[in-house]
Amino acid sequence: MKIGLQIVQFNWPGSPANTGSRLAEIARTADEAGFDSLWVMDHFFQMDMARMGMKPTDPMLDSNTALSFMAGVTRRARLGALVTSVVYRHPGHLLKIISSLDVLSGGRATLGIGAGWYQREALGLGLPFPPVKERFERLEEALQIFKQVWSGDMRPYHGKHYQLAEPINNPQPLTRPHPPILIGGSGEKKTLRLVAQYADACNLFAYSGNADLTRKLDVLKRHCDEVGRPYNEIERTALAQIHLGTGGMSTSEMIGFCRGLAQVGIQHFIFSMDNDHELTPIEQIGREVIPAVASF
Repeated sequence: MKIGLQIVQFNWPGSPANTGSRLAEIARTADEAGFDSLWVMDHFFQMDMARMGMKPTDPMLDSNTALSFMAGVTRRARLGALVTSVVYRHPGHLLKIISSLDVLSGGRATLGIGAGWYQREALGLGLPFPPVKERFERLEEALQIFKQVWSGDMRPYHGKHYQLAEPINNPQPLTRPHPPILIGGSGEKKTLRLVAQYADACNLFAYSGNADLTRKLDVLKRHCDEVGRPYNEIERTALAQIHLGTGGMSTSEMIGFCRGLAQVGIQHFIFSMDNDHELTPIEQIGREVIPAVASF
C-alpha cells in the first residue's frame, strides 16, 4: 500500500509569516520519510466544518501555487490536488498548469479533478458554479480534452461547453502517456462511470467504512465491465483525516486501519493530519507505518 499526505490547514502557530517555510518543512519531511504522494485541496475558502475545527475564514492557499512551491523543495513524491473543481479553471488553462507542474517537478504531477461541490466559495468570489448536471457535462468534456491533447492530438475540440480552436500544449508532460488522472468522488451513476471510462485512479472516503468501500468498488468494477476497461488499471485510493498521537491513533492502530483498507481493495491511503506542522508525526509514520504497510 502507498501512503500519501494531504495538507489541508495553514493556520499554524506563527502563520502567515512562516507559512512558506513551514510548508516547505512539511513537504520535505514527508518526501524524505517515504510518502508516495503529497496533496493539497483545491479550495479558495477553508472548508466550513466546525467539527474538524475549520471555518471558511481560515487561511487557504491557492492549490497550484502551493503545488509548484512544493515541487521545488521535494524530489520524489507525486504532487496533486484532491481535487480541482472543473468549473474553477477552463480546461485549456488547467491543461497548461498540470503540464507545467509535471515538467518542472521532473514528471511527478497528478491531475486530481472532480465536478466541484463548495458553492459558498464560488458565490463568495463570483466564480462560475452551474447546476450539478452541467458540472458533470463539463467534467466529461474536460477529461476528453486532457486525454486528446496529452496523446499528441492537437486538433480543434468542439464540445457543448468548451471549444478549443488550437489546443497547442508545449511542453507536453514528461510523464508518459500522461500525468495520472484521478477523479474524486463516490457517486455511483456518474462519477464512478467517468472513472471507468477516463481515469487512472479513483478517490473514495475511507471514513465511510469498509463495507461501503467494498460496495463502491463493486460498482466501479461493473462500470469497467460495461466500458471494456480492465478494473486493475485503476488505482484505488481512499481519503481520511487522522490524528497520530495522544487522543488519536497509535502507529499500530494506523497499520491495522491500512490493513483493513487493503483487504477491501484500496491501494493508496491518503490522509490529512491536524498536527502535520509538528513534523514528528510525519517522521514517525515514515519509520513505523510506511515500511509495515508496503506489502499490503
